[in-house]
Amino acid sequence: MEPLSQLRRLGLFDARVPRYTSYPPATKFSNDVTADVFRSWVRQIPEGSAISVYAHVPFCRRLCWFCACRTQGTRTDAPVIAYVETLRQEVANLKAILPDGVRIARLHWGGGTPTLLQPDLMRELATTITDAMPLTEGAEFSVEIDPNEIDEPRMTALAEIGMNRASIGVQDFDDDIQQAIGRIQGYEVTRNTVEALRAHGIQSLNADILYGLPHQNQARIAESVQMLLSLSPDRVALYGYAHVPWMAKRQAMIPTDALPTPEERLHLYNTARRLFLWDGYDEIGIDHFARPTDSMAVAARTGHLRRNFQGYTDDTCDVLIGLGASAISKFPQGYAQNASATAHYQASVRDGQMATGRGHAFKGDDTWRGRMIEMLLCTFTIDGAEISREYDVDAKILSQLFRTAAEAYPEMTRVTDEGFEILEKGRPLARMIARIFDGYEMRAEGHSAAF
Repeated sequence: MEPLSQLRRLGLFDARVPRYTSYPPATKFSNDVTADVFRSWVRQIPEGSAISVYAHVPFCRRLCWFCACRTQGTRTDAPVIAYVETLRQEVANLKAILPDGVRIARLHWGGGTPTLLQPDLMRELATTITDAMPLTEGAEFSVEIDPNEIDEPRMTALAEIGMNRASIGVQDFDDDIQQAIGRIQGYEVTRNTVEALRAHGIQSLNADILYGLPHQNQARIAESVQMLLSLSPDRVALYGYAHVPWMAKRQAMIPTDALPTPEERLHLYNTARRLFLWDGYDEIGIDHFARPTDSMAVAARTGHLRRNFQGYTDDTCDVLIGLGASAISKFPQGYAQNASATAHYQASVRDGQMATGRGHAFKGDDTWRGRMIEMLLCTFTIDGAEISREYDVDAKILSQLFRTAAEAYPEMTRVTDEGFEILEKGRPLARMIARIFDGYEMRAEGHSAAF
């Protein structure tokens, strides 16, 4: 059991810190990265490279109250059809500046609800993308699936265009909790979707489940986790619900008096964690679990686990290109984010331009600090020798940082011969400890709770 008094004293239940799915966090992006900068970075991709591509579909038939993603509701297909046409135009604009021979090793469609696309739209979008950037042999093509927004024709279309990994958001199976978060998705519809996916040959399945939801207690989350385990997902993300109504206005619908306390959130997480471990899953970083045979578990064991805007990944491509409104691209030179407003994004693309709205060009110590934070959140250790060797960082600078972190979190961390380590009992503090290695000033109100 975690030493609650120590965790409380160290501020776990009060702190707000970045999730560190990027470094620096997106709150530090600026307007300095323009469409011209984006084009320059694209042109510097080596010919014949394998890259990752993310396509963002920001539409939903209904807006779940818990969600803080950039989405908009629609009852008709008209705006979706227009948006997909813009996505296809963005791919054409990109193809015009892309070096020869670039292929896709990872393709992901996210949202929003990508599965609200009609079958023909799915086929058209996939064809446009893969004509511009063919898939590599063995490429992974994953799609976020809404069990309430999928049918046989769309399932067939996804299988035909090459989807080989599906991701399903569960959140919680309890009826009361679903009512409170505006997400009605029963176990039966989820089970039927999983069975249909497997019948179409889609064997790799990811699932998301949340802790910290209104009315959630240990008995309820245990029941939901066991129901999820009956579906045998290959990977599970166990995310903490981030209540940020000042950023996501729809969260004002969530009954705040029914939310668990910070300490109760920790108990909820541990209840779910134990069930995943008892069922044979490997623990991955701070909030993921995977079957030992899954590629993410293999990456964790072999030191190839990475962290990006989708959480943990075994994707080691140097370049990720984001398509769609608000999508973020990553290059060795930095980050570039498309305009967040759908109308602004569409206007730029239809004018033949790239839709870059902001971003961050790496400078100074960004790369090695970012790699240290990634190491901490992936393996709870920092290999000082690797940082010194790969980034030409003075070992004395690293030693001072390690000592500072160890002094700030005594008994939870330690300086080792190899570098720095977060002890097992200190792992709930991982994001707070990572903050010490962050070279940027931070406003706490811009981030989510530390646990």
